[in-house]
Amino acid sequence: MAVGVGNALEFYDFGTFAYFAIQISRTFFPPDSTHGLLYTLATFGVGFLTRPLGALVIGRYADRVGRTAAMLTSCSLMGLGILGTALTPGFARIGMAAPVLLMCFRLMQGFAVGGEVGPSTAYLAECAPPPHRGLYVALQLATQYAAGLASGIVGFVLALTLSSAQLEDWGWRLALLLGVLVVPAGLYIRRRLPESPAQATVVAGERRMGPTLLVRLMLVGAACTTCAYVVDYMNTYVQDTLKLGVHFGFGATIVEGLVVMGMAPLGGALSDRLGRKRVMVSALAALVLAVGPAYLAMTTWRGPWVAYAATALLAGLQALMVTCAITLMLESMPRTMRATVFGLLYAVVVAVFGGFAQFIVHSLIELTGNPLAPAGYLILILLIGGAAVLGVRETAPRATGAASPADFGVVSAKIAS
Repeated sequence: MAVGVGNALEFYDFGTFAYFAIQISRTFFPPDSTHGLLYTLATFGVGFLTRPLGALVIGRYADRVGRTAAMLTSCSLMGLGILGTALTPGFARIGMAAPVLLMCFRLMQGFAVGGEVGPSTAYLAECAPPPHRGLYVALQLATQYAAGLASGIVGFVLALTLSSAQLEDWGWRLALLLGVLVVPAGLYIRRRLPESPAQATVVAGERRMGPTLLVRLMLVGAACTTCAYVVDYMNTYVQDTLKLGVHFGFGATIVEGLVVMGMAPLGGALSDRLGRKRVMVSALAALVLAVGPAYLAMTTWRGPWVAYAATALLAGLQALMVTCAITLMLESMPRTMRATVFGLLYAVVVAVFGGFAQFIVHSLIELTGNPLAPAGYLILILLIGGAAVLGVRETAPRATGAASPADFGVVSAKIAS
């Protein structure tokens, strides 16, 4: 839970930028610009470019020194990046320096988040009893969306209580500063964590990662990341495409957060019982079948409840798929380089497929004039990921028969010590 709390603190602030994209675009770019929102989404995507560097630098630090030290480093850097973004003056005051500073702080935040995912997820997996590893790792996704839920609630309250001018002038800044206030608490909690019991343990005969497996895992990660960020775009989609208003957009964010928080642990528990691949492939197939009708319903009956129902459906299936994928990838990697490889793989697919997913979706809608464009893009990526996961070996201990009573004793003894 301590890992989950720290993880949630970081993703609250990274997600807040995406949820306030419209307001931030009007602050940092010229008022007469017709593509301010696209520029802002591109800036959001630029932050993902430094994720691989953060994953490599902080991930190697985690594998050599320890998971907890790496998590403290990433949390500190995130706090600096958030504070800088919240306090940077707008275009009206400092001109082009505003978007330049904004980009610099986004790069810093991307570096921090890139270095956060590998060590924190590896820590969860290594502290878990083998038959419940999927459930433990599900906390990674659940706490990310708990953070999204928190930022959605903050945005929803601000949208209801502030005028549009106030929301653009300082409302989004207030949302970011709320995250800054809890960074010291996150550092305090993480400083008290013991080191991972597997950190000092080298297991003989660990499986090696060949290039074919790495490519397949990257494609699986690409499908999951694209799906997550396309569903995250629902906030902007409700406001900009469906024209339903700011507070309805944040309502979709709240629905998404609640659903994923509930479905992620379920997906982890199911993968422990039935196997990672079986649950993941089932959820992926259901997504391919559901995404087209969901977008068609939203554009045909343009109301908030239809949008919320579609968001809940896609978010629930996404949670089942992504939770299984994260655990599958972790279990396919050797412990001695798990934080680095997982963090780097995750960062690369997020940078390439996730960071610019919202930019691509928005561009496709503008170029084609078709509000169903996100569905076609998502289906294509999901099919590629589905083909890749079929070639990955099952890793769940119960499904493979790899768990034994000795596993419980080793892990329990190390955690107790």
